[in-house]
Amino acid sequence: MKSLTEYLWFKTPNRRGFLNITNQIEALVKKSGIQEGLCLVNAMHITASVYINDDEQGLLKDYDVWLEHLAPHAPISQYKHNDTGEDNADAHMKRQVMGREVVVAITKGVLDLGPWEQIFYGEFDGRRKKRVLVKIIGG
Repeated sequence: MKSLTEYLWFKTPNRRGFLNITNQIEALVKKSGIQEGLCLVNAMHITASVYINDDEQGLLKDYDVWLEHLAPHAPISQYKHNDTGEDNADAHMKRQVMGREVVVAITKGVLDLGPWEQIFYGEFDGRRKKRVLVKIIGG
């Protein structure tokens, strides 16, 4: 069995954002040389997410509006977590909804994604560097 471990770093210019990272993950699968296996993509920060969905701009905007409705950033005083001096309780909740990681099968050397499926990095407390773990295993 072979494996490849890589870290991707992201720094979004805004507090919230969604980045399609499918091409970067595909390049790492190719680099790994693995033909049959699994690819784990994991957000390593508790205010960021990795998820799979369609890369359609309306949907991305809908996610942003929906998440802000579920866990609005302001007023920051509404969250006990923010009593610690933080202002990102909403980002923790948004991450919880969107998820921490995805696992995608590798078949014949490529990500085995369904139609329209893309891998995204979701940022909910941006403007600083955060990393994503990519772990590819197989043969």
